[in-house]
Amino acid sequence: MSACLPAYAPEPVFQQPWHAQVFGLTVTLNENGDFTWSDWVARFSTVLAQHGVDKDLDGGDDYFHAWLETLELILAETGAAPGPEVDQLRNDWERAYLDTPHGAVVRLSDS
Repeated sequence: MSACLPAYAPEPVFQQPWHAQVFGLTVTLNENGDFTWSDWVARFSTVLAQHGVDKDLDGGDDYFHAWLETLELILAETGAAPGPEVDQLRNDWERAYLDTPHGAVVRLSDS
């Protein structure tokens, strides 16, 4: 006997793949003891308030940009991902993305 499948597909939990990735990375770092969840919540709340994202949260880009900013702040403070290195890597990826033809794999250059 075959299992009954719903006639509809459930809505995705995350709007973008990177939302799920940054969420998963944060949870993993917390589980590894890199920071406490209460510290995360306090810092995240502050970042959300700074950006005015504390109203009508829908889990969209502005919410996850604040999530990523919070994670970057914590990792910079611990020395795990110093701000200047993160900025340089972000710039390198942006340059690689903009220089890559549509449909091709984006790769960082060795230089």
